[in-house]
Amino acid sequence: MTARTAFVVGATGLIGKRLLSILLKPGYYDQVIALTRKPLAAHPGLKNLVGGYEDLDDLYKEIKGDDVYCCLGTTMKTAGSEENFRQVDFEYPVKVAELAFKNGAQQFLIITAMGADPKSSVFYNRVKGEVEERLKHISYPSLHVFRPALLLGPRDEKRLGEAAAQKIFKGINFLFVGPLKKYKAIHYEKVANAMFSVAKEQKKGVYIHESDELQGFAENGT
Repeated sequence: MTARTAFVVGATGLIGKRLLSILLKPGYYDQVIALTRKPLAAHPGLKNLVGGYEDLDDLYKEIKGDDVYCCLGTTMKTAGSEENFRQVDFEYPVKVAELAFKNGAQQFLIITAMGADPKSSVFYNRVKGEVEERLKHISYPSLHVFRPALLLGPRDEKRLGEAAAQKIFKGINFLFVGPLKKYKAIHYEKVANAMFSVAKEQKKGVYIHESDELQGFAENGT
């Protein structure tokens, strides 16, 4: 098989951590490049670039790979302002996508959110929709957008409202069947596994993967 490289941003988040562990398993990628603000644990198959949004132009030549995975995302509470939120969820992903494309990347995979819509009156959903639209204009041969519903899984940072919602949804998830399945809370490992499985198919075109589709992937393994 031809040597392949994966590039990852957002590798320290809930889904990103799981995805990175999958990508580093031998057999598909010869090298995984991860851009993080803080150093990651050493691994023979990992090249860790340490930097942030402000360092992207300096790291231009290093932002490359066959497949680019974007697991970036924050909350309004963590960001502190709409401007900061937009930088993390729009400007950063778009900049990475543009630089990687210039360096020959063929496939871009990004997590947005259920309800993403550039015309939404809700700021969060509007930014998610705007980043999807902007990425479509970069002309990647393959663009995959993943729109999970509420994520189930342990987070390093405390999100009290989300933690309460997780408890509620765990108890009523069985009610979300048929047309309601897309609103069912989803385990973070399913999303990570879906990203890798879809990337391996190397399909050309633009694809939107709604949460009900992602529910079909196993939590442990693809």
